[in-house]
Amino acid sequence: MPTSKVRFGIVGFGLHAVKRLMPAFGIAEHSEVVALSRRDAARARASAEQFGIANAFASVEELAHCAEVDAVFIASPDALHLHDTLVCLRAGKPVLCEKPMAMNAMEAEQMVGAAKSAALPLGVAQVFRFEDSTRRLRERVRNGNIGRPVLARTEFCYPGIDSARTWITDPTLATGGPIADVGVHCIDALRFILGDEVTAVSCTAVKDELSEPVECAGVVTLEFMRKTLATVSVSTRAQYRTFIEITGETGVLTAFDALNVERPLTIEYRPHADPRQVEREEVSNQLAYARQLDAFAATVRGESAFPAPGSEGQRNQQILDAAYASWRSGQRQVLQS
Repeated sequence: MPTSKVRFGIVGFGLHAVKRLMPAFGIAEHSEVVALSRRDAARARASAEQFGIANAFASVEELAHCAEVDAVFIASPDALHLHDTLVCLRAGKPVLCEKPMAMNAMEAEQMVGAAKSAALPLGVAQVFRFEDSTRRLRERVRNGNIGRPVLARTEFCYPGIDSARTWITDPTLATGGPIADVGVHCIDALRFILGDEVTAVSCTAVKDELSEPVECAGVVTLEFMRKTLATVSVSTRAQYRTFIEITGETGVLTAFDALNVERPLTIEYRPHADPRQVEREEVSNQLAYARQLDAFAATVRGESAFPAPGSEGQRNQQILDAAYASWRSGQRQVLQS
Protein backbone atom coordinates (compact mmCIF):
# COMPACT_ATOMS: atom_id res chain seq x y z
CA MET A 1 0.00 0.00 0.00
CA PRO A 2 1.44 3.42 -0.92
CA THR A 3 2.26 5.89 1.81
CA SER A 4 0.67 8.78 -0.11
CA LYS A 5 -2.65 8.58 -1.94
CA VAL A 6 -4.81 5.51 -2.43
CA ARG A 7 -4.70 4.65 -6.13
CA PHE A 8 -8.09 3.99 -7.73
CA GLY A 9 -9.08 2.33 -10.96
CA ILE A 10 -12.43 3.32 -12.46
CA VAL A 11 -14.48 0.58 -14.11
CA GLY A 12 -16.98 1.94 -16.64
CA PHE A 13 -15.43 5.30 -17.46
CA GLY A 14 -18.48 7.08 -18.86
CA LEU A 15 -20.49 10.23 -18.23
CA HIS A 16 -20.55 9.88 -14.43
CA ALA A 17 -16.78 9.49 -14.28
CA VAL A 18 -16.26 12.55 -16.46
CA LYS A 19 -18.87 14.79 -14.79
CA ARG A 20 -18.52 13.81 -11.14
CA LEU A 21 -15.61 11.53 -10.36
CA MET A 22 -12.70 13.21 -12.13
CA PRO A 23 -13.46 16.67 -10.65
CA ALA A 24 -13.72 15.01 -7.23
CA PHE A 25 -10.41 13.21 -7.62
CA GLY A 26 -8.94 16.57 -8.60
CA ILE A 27 -9.62 17.99 -5.13
CA ALA A 28 -9.47 14.81 -3.03
CA GLU A 29 -6.61 14.79 -0.53
CA HIS A 30 -5.99 11.06 -0.23
CA SER A 31 -7.23 9.57 -3.53
CA GLU A 32 -6.04 9.54 -7.13
CA VAL A 33 -6.91 7.77 -10.40
CA VAL A 34 -4.27 5.57 -12.00
CA ALA A 35 -6.37 3.33 -14.26
CA LEU A 36 -9.67 3.11 -16.13
CA SER A 37 -11.55 0.56 -18.17
CA ARG A 38 -14.03 0.89 -21.01
CA ARG A 39 -15.38 -1.95 -23.13
CA ASP A 40 -14.07 -0.18 -26.24
CA ALA A 41 -10.26 -0.23 -26.13
CA ALA A 42 -9.87 2.83 -28.37
CA ARG A 43 -12.22 4.86 -26.20
CA ALA A 44 -10.42 3.68 -23.10
CA ARG A 45 -7.09 4.92 -24.49
CA ALA A 46 -8.67 8.23 -25.57
CA SER A 47 -10.18 8.82 -22.12
CA ALA A 48 -6.90 7.97 -20.41
CA GLU A 49 -5.02 10.40 -22.65
CA GLN A 50 -7.61 13.13 -22.12
CA PHE A 51 -7.41 12.91 -18.32
CA GLY A 52 -3.77 11.97 -17.93
CA ILE A 53 -4.48 8.51 -16.53
CA ALA A 54 -1.56 6.10 -16.77
CA ASN A 55 -3.35 2.81 -17.45
CA ALA A 56 -6.22 2.09 -19.87
CA PHE A 57 -7.91 -1.30 -20.16
CA ALA A 58 -10.73 -2.82 -22.20
CA SER A 59 -11.90 -5.16 -19.43
CA VAL A 60 -12.50 -5.14 -15.70
CA GLU A 61 -10.35 -8.26 -15.39
CA GLU A 62 -7.28 -6.44 -16.70
CA LEU A 63 -7.86 -3.45 -14.46
CA ALA A 64 -8.46 -5.61 -11.39
CA HIS A 65 -5.08 -7.32 -11.83
CA CYS A 66 -3.16 -4.08 -12.36
CA ALA A 67 -0.49 -3.92 -9.65
CA GLU A 68 -0.73 -0.12 -9.50
CA VAL A 69 -4.41 -0.19 -8.46
CA ASP A 70 -5.17 -0.23 -4.72
CA ALA A 71 -8.98 0.08 -4.93
CA VAL A 72 -11.67 0.09 -7.60
CA PHE A 73 -14.58 2.45 -8.20
CA ILE A 74 -17.27 0.65 -10.20
CA ALA A 75 -19.29 3.04 -12.38
CA SER A 76 -20.56 0.58 -14.98
CA PRO A 77 -24.28 0.09 -15.74
CA ASP A 78 -26.30 -1.50 -12.93
CA ALA A 79 -26.48 -4.97 -14.47
CA LEU A 80 -22.67 -5.23 -14.49
CA HIS A 81 -22.15 -4.31 -10.82
CA LEU A 82 -22.33 -7.89 -9.55
CA HIS A 83 -19.87 -9.27 -12.10
CA ASP A 84 -17.47 -6.34 -11.85
CA THR A 85 -17.48 -6.38 -8.04
CA LEU A 86 -16.84 -10.11 -7.82
CA VAL A 87 -13.97 -9.88 -10.32
CA CYS A 88 -12.29 -7.11 -8.34
CA LEU A 89 -12.78 -8.78 -4.97
CA ARG A 90 -11.31 -12.04 -6.31
CA ALA A 91 -8.30 -10.04 -7.46
CA GLY A 92 -7.88 -8.72 -3.91
CA LYS A 93 -9.11 -5.18 -4.57
CA PRO A 94 -11.47 -3.22 -2.27
CA VAL A 95 -14.55 -1.97 -4.14
CA LEU A 96 -16.62 1.20 -4.01
CA CYS A 97 -19.69 0.51 -6.16
CA GLU A 98 -22.10 3.04 -7.65
CA LYS A 99 -25.74 3.05 -6.64
CA PRO A 100 -28.10 1.31 -7.11
CA MET A 101 -25.81 -1.41 -5.86
CA ALA A 102 -27.22 -4.18 -8.05
CA MET A 103 -30.22 -5.32 -10.06
CA ASN A 104 -31.90 -6.81 -6.97
CA ALA A 105 -31.30 -7.66 -3.33
CA MET A 106 -30.10 -11.18 -4.10
CA GLU A 107 -27.24 -9.80 -6.17
CA ALA A 108 -26.40 -7.27 -3.44
CA GLU A 109 -26.33 -10.10 -0.90
CA GLN A 110 -23.84 -11.98 -3.10
CA MET A 111 -21.62 -8.91 -3.26
CA VAL A 112 -21.68 -8.38 0.50
CA GLY A 113 -20.97 -12.08 1.10
CA ALA A 114 -18.04 -12.07 -1.32
CA ALA A 115 -16.49 -9.03 0.36
CA LYS A 116 -16.86 -10.65 3.77
CA SER A 117 -15.28 -13.88 2.54
CA ALA A 118 -12.39 -11.94 1.01
CA ALA A 119 -12.04 -9.73 4.11
CA LEU A 120 -12.06 -6.67 1.85
CA PRO A 121 -13.95 -3.37 2.11
CA LEU A 122 -17.08 -3.00 -0.01
CA GLY A 123 -18.83 0.36 -0.10
CA VAL A 124 -21.81 1.73 -1.99
CA ALA A 125 -21.55 5.24 -3.43
CA GLN A 126 -24.47 6.84 -1.60
CA VAL A 127 -22.73 10.15 -1.96
CA PHE A 128 -25.40 12.20 -0.21
CA ARG A 129 -24.24 10.75 3.12
CA PHE A 130 -21.23 13.02 2.63
CA GLU A 131 -23.17 16.24 2.06
CA ASP A 132 -23.33 19.08 4.57
CA SER A 133 -27.09 19.33 4.00
CA THR A 134 -27.87 15.75 5.00
CA ARG A 135 -25.38 15.92 7.88
CA ARG A 136 -27.00 19.04 9.31
CA LEU A 137 -30.53 17.68 8.88
CA ARG A 138 -29.45 14.49 10.63
CA GLU A 139 -27.87 16.45 13.49
CA ARG A 140 -30.94 18.63 13.96
CA VAL A 141 -33.28 15.64 13.99
CA ARG A 142 -31.02 13.83 16.46
CA ASN A 143 -30.82 16.91 18.66
CA GLY A 144 -34.60 16.99 18.93
CA ASN A 145 -35.04 20.33 17.16
CA ILE A 146 -38.37 19.23 15.65
CA GLY A 147 -39.38 16.64 18.23
CA ARG A 148 -40.32 13.20 16.99
CA PRO A 149 -40.42 13.14 13.16
CA VAL A 150 -43.94 12.29 12.03
CA LEU A 151 -43.82 13.03 8.29
CA ALA A 152 -41.06 13.36 5.71
CA ARG A 153 -41.08 13.99 1.99
CA THR A 154 -38.43 14.10 -0.67
CA GLU A 155 -38.47 14.89 -4.37
CA PHE A 156 -35.86 14.29 -7.05
CA CYS A 157 -36.56 15.25 -10.65
CA TYR A 158 -34.31 15.61 -13.67
CA PRO A 159 -34.89 15.82 -17.44
CA GLY A 160 -34.20 12.31 -18.69
CA ILE A 161 -35.26 12.60 -22.32
CA ASP A 162 -32.20 12.47 -24.60
CA SER A 163 -30.00 11.47 -21.65
CA ALA A 164 -26.43 10.57 -22.56
CA ARG A 165 -26.93 7.45 -20.45
CA THR A 166 -28.75 5.62 -23.23
CA TRP A 167 -28.88 2.41 -21.18
CA ILE A 168 -31.00 3.94 -18.40
CA THR A 169 -34.31 2.77 -19.95
CA ASP A 170 -33.01 -0.70 -20.85
CA PRO A 171 -34.26 -3.16 -18.21
CA THR A 172 -31.46 -5.58 -19.08
CA LEU A 173 -28.93 -2.95 -17.93
CA ALA A 174 -30.80 -0.67 -15.48
CA THR A 175 -32.38 -1.68 -12.17
CA GLY A 176 -35.32 0.54 -13.09
CA GLY A 177 -36.25 4.08 -14.03
CA PRO A 178 -36.00 7.06 -11.66
CA ILE A 179 -37.19 5.06 -8.64
CA ALA A 180 -33.95 3.06 -8.78
CA ASP A 181 -31.77 5.73 -10.34
CA VAL A 182 -32.40 8.69 -8.01
CA GLY A 183 -35.13 7.38 -5.72
CA VAL A 184 -32.49 5.23 -4.06
CA HIS A 185 -30.65 8.45 -3.16
CA CYS A 186 -33.79 9.81 -1.48
CA ILE A 187 -34.45 6.52 0.32
CA ASP A 188 -30.90 6.37 1.64
CA ALA A 189 -30.91 10.05 2.62
CA LEU A 190 -34.10 9.57 4.65
CA ARG A 191 -32.74 6.47 6.39
CA PHE A 192 -29.55 8.38 7.18
CA ILE A 193 -31.21 11.61 8.36
CA LEU A 194 -33.89 9.89 10.45
CA GLY A 195 -31.54 7.21 11.81
CA ASP A 196 -34.38 4.77 11.35
CA GLU A 197 -35.27 1.71 9.27
CA VAL A 198 -38.03 1.14 6.74
CA THR A 199 -40.51 -1.58 7.67
CA ALA A 200 -43.02 -1.40 4.80
CA VAL A 201 -43.23 0.06 1.29
CA SER A 202 -46.01 1.08 -1.11
CA CYS A 203 -45.46 2.38 -4.62
CA THR A 204 -47.23 3.69 -7.68
CA ALA A 205 -45.56 4.68 -10.93
CA VAL A 206 -46.22 5.55 -14.56
CA LYS A 207 -44.53 4.88 -17.90
CA ASP A 208 -44.70 6.77 -21.17
CA GLU A 209 -43.80 6.00 -24.77
CA LEU A 210 -40.23 7.19 -24.25
CA SER A 211 -39.52 5.38 -20.98
CA GLU A 212 -41.24 2.07 -21.71
CA PRO A 213 -40.63 -0.53 -20.31
CA VAL A 214 -39.36 1.27 -17.17
CA GLU A 215 -41.14 4.01 -15.25
CA CYS A 216 -40.69 7.72 -15.97
CA ALA A 217 -42.15 8.86 -12.62
CA GLY A 218 -43.14 7.30 -9.34
CA VAL A 219 -44.13 7.87 -5.74
CA VAL A 220 -42.86 5.55 -2.99
CA THR A 221 -44.34 5.59 0.50
CA LEU A 222 -42.05 4.43 3.30
CA GLU A 223 -43.17 3.35 6.76
CA PHE A 224 -40.40 3.63 9.35
CA MET A 225 -39.91 1.62 12.51
CA ARG A 226 -40.51 4.65 14.76
CA LYS A 227 -43.76 5.44 12.91
CA THR A 228 -42.52 8.19 10.61
CA LEU A 229 -44.33 8.17 7.25
CA ALA A 230 -42.32 9.38 4.25
CA THR A 231 -42.89 9.87 0.54
CA VAL A 232 -40.29 9.77 -2.22
CA SER A 233 -41.42 11.42 -5.49
CA VAL A 234 -39.23 11.07 -8.59
CA SER A 235 -39.50 11.88 -12.28
CA THR A 236 -37.41 12.15 -15.42
CA ARG A 237 -39.98 14.48 -16.99
CA ALA A 238 -39.27 17.69 -15.08
CA GLN A 239 -36.36 20.06 -14.62
CA TYR A 240 -33.74 19.32 -11.99
CA ARG A 241 -35.10 19.66 -8.47
CA THR A 242 -34.28 18.07 -5.13
CA PHE A 243 -36.26 18.74 -1.99
CA ILE A 244 -36.44 17.42 1.58
CA GLU A 245 -38.89 18.34 4.32
CA ILE A 246 -39.25 16.72 7.72
CA THR A 247 -42.20 17.58 9.92
CA GLY A 248 -41.86 16.83 13.61
CA GLU A 249 -44.11 17.21 16.61
CA THR A 250 -42.61 20.63 17.47
CA GLY A 251 -41.23 22.01 14.20
CA VAL A 252 -40.38 21.63 10.50
CA LEU A 253 -37.07 21.38 8.64
CA THR A 254 -37.12 22.27 4.95
CA ALA A 255 -34.33 22.25 2.36
CA PHE A 256 -34.91 23.27 -1.27
CA ASP A 257 -32.28 21.91 -3.69
CA ALA A 258 -31.43 19.75 -0.71
CA LEU A 259 -29.26 17.19 -2.47
CA ASN A 260 -27.60 19.25 -5.20
CA VAL A 261 -23.82 19.48 -5.29
CA GLU A 262 -23.44 22.50 -7.62
CA ARG A 263 -24.52 25.47 -5.52
CA PRO A 264 -25.16 26.47 -1.90
CA LEU A 265 -28.58 25.80 -0.41
CA THR A 266 -30.56 26.96 2.60
CA ILE A 267 -32.01 24.82 5.38
CA GLU A 268 -35.01 26.40 7.07
CA TYR A 269 -36.38 25.62 10.53
CA ARG A 270 -39.85 26.68 11.61
CA PRO A 271 -41.12 25.96 15.13
CA HIS A 272 -44.81 25.08 15.31
CA ALA A 273 -45.19 27.49 18.22
CA ASP A 274 -44.42 30.45 15.93
CA PRO A 275 -43.93 29.57 12.23
CA ARG A 276 -43.01 33.20 11.50
CA GLN A 277 -39.72 32.73 13.38
CA VAL A 278 -37.80 31.17 10.50
CA GLU A 279 -34.23 30.13 11.23
CA ARG A 280 -32.05 29.78 8.13
CA GLU A 281 -28.68 28.09 7.64
CA GLU A 282 -26.74 28.09 4.37
CA VAL A 283 -24.62 25.05 3.52
CA SER A 284 -22.72 23.74 0.50
CA ASN A 285 -22.39 20.18 -0.79
CA GLN A 286 -19.62 20.86 -3.30
CA LEU A 287 -17.10 18.62 -1.52
CA ALA A 288 -19.40 15.58 -1.21
CA TYR A 289 -17.82 13.46 -3.96
CA ALA A 290 -14.27 14.19 -2.81
CA ARG A 291 -15.22 13.39 0.79
CA GLN A 292 -16.70 10.09 -0.33
CA LEU A 293 -13.48 9.11 -2.12
CA ASP A 294 -11.27 10.08 0.79
CA ALA A 295 -13.53 8.28 3.26
CA PHE A 296 -13.18 5.08 1.25
CA ALA A 297 -9.44 5.65 0.99
CA ALA A 298 -9.32 5.83 4.80
CA THR A 299 -11.21 2.53 4.97
CA VAL A 300 -8.79 0.92 2.52
CA ARG A 301 -5.95 2.02 4.80
CA GLY A 302 -7.73 0.53 7.81
CA GLU A 303 -8.13 3.91 9.48
CA SER A 304 -11.92 4.14 9.76
CA ALA A 305 -15.16 2.42 8.76
CA PHE A 306 -16.84 3.62 5.56
CA PRO A 307 -20.14 5.43 6.30
CA ALA A 308 -21.96 3.59 3.48
CA PRO A 309 -20.84 -0.05 3.62
CA GLY A 310 -22.20 -2.71 1.29
CA SER A 311 -24.73 -3.77 3.91
CA GLU A 312 -26.40 -0.34 3.57
CA GLY A 313 -26.56 -0.77 -0.18
CA GLN A 314 -28.11 -4.19 0.32
CA ARG A 315 -30.81 -2.72 2.57
CA ASN A 316 -31.56 0.00 0.03
CA GLN A 317 -31.84 -2.71 -2.62
CA GLN A 318 -34.38 -4.59 -0.50
CA ILE A 319 -36.46 -1.41 -0.32
CA LEU A 320 -36.22 -0.93 -4.10
CA ASP A 321 -37.28 -4.54 -4.65
CA ALA A 322 -40.28 -3.96 -2.40
CA ALA A 323 -41.19 -0.74 -4.23
CA TYR A 324 -41.22 -2.45 -7.62
CA ALA A 325 -43.12 -5.43 -6.20
CA SER A 326 -45.72 -3.04 -4.79
CA TRP A 327 -46.07 -1.25 -8.14
CA ARG A 328 -46.57 -4.53 -9.98
CA SER A 329 -49.00 -6.00 -7.47
CA GLY A 330 -50.75 -2.92 -6.14
CA GLN A 331 -50.09 -4.26 -2.64
CA ARG A 332 -48.19 -2.85 0.34
CA GLN A 333 -44.96 -4.78 0.92
CA VAL A 334 -43.69 -5.59 4.42
CA LEU A 335 -39.91 -5.84 4.72
CA GLN A 336 -38.11 -8.54 6.63
CA SER A 337 -36.03 -7.19 9.48
